[in-house]
Amino acid sequence: MKLLLDVMCGGVVSYLRMCNHDTVYAGDRDLEADDALLDVARDENRTLVTRDVHLANRADESILLESRDVEEQLAELEAAGVELTLATNPAFCGRCNGPLEDVEQSASTPEYAPDLATVDVRRCRRCGQYFWRGSHWDRVAETLSTIRRGGDEP
Repeated sequence: MKLLLDVMCGGVVSYLRMCNHDTVYAGDRDLEADDALLDVARDENRTLVTRDVHLANRADESILLESRDVEEQLAELEAAGVELTLATNPAFCGRCNGPLEDVEQSASTPEYAPDLATVDVRRCRRCGQYFWRGSHWDRVAETLSTIRRGGDEP
């Protein structure tokens, strides 16, 4: 799904990208004016995600979120039909939404990256950030699992 999130919905950006949604965040492009957001949504064929009722009503396609809480916003997105399943092979950078590529085991990586022989690592072709399934991935998986269970305890 191609989404455009206004600045009021920035807390869910990385979740959506980790679920392989092509997600542009207005704050990353310095988009604040309603008309600029609507132009990008239309020109790039994106569904606008916003908490602004007036803005949502002006968009061709929109999802209106009511909550300020990230987990509640994720539940609202799921209720609106946005698939919230972590991607087996993530395609979008959590930082900039750029395309990810596999890092070969023979490649040189930053010191902070894990051993390529033991963990699959991906790199953003746009910003150069490295990604792998670590503790952050596990926390996101648990959050999404809780949302799918309706917020109930395990």
